[in-house]
Amino acid sequence: MPPAATAAGTRELPHPTRGEIRLEGVLHALSDPVRLRIVRDLAADSDELFSCSHFDLPVTKSTTTYHFRVLRESGVIRQAYRGTAKMNGLRRGDLDALFPGLLDALLAAAARQAAVLGGA
Repeated sequence: MPPAATAAGTRELPHPTRGEIRLEGVLHALSDPVRLRIVRDLAADSDELFSCSHFDLPVTKSTTTYHFRVLRESGVIRQAYRGTAKMNGLRRGDLDALFPGLLDALLAAAARQAAVLGGA
């Protein structure tokens, strides 16, 4: 589905509704180290929105775009255009309502793993 133009001239991206978010999609999205890193960064400031360029990722721009699309299409993040920047925010409320404790458990496990491995 292509982005739609609204009266204000902004583009909207397709997102699954809360009822369309599936556990297997969320787990798949979070199974990749780059995507998990993005979610960890978003969770650190869960009320803030960040542009894709905010994240210092060890991949190309096209691969970064792919990772953000997987996260959005699985329902893990919400994206919205502000001007030409795509802003990203964690859908914590939806994830916590659907899968209580899952996001916190995954983030805690990722933090422990990063501490052991010495990575971010």
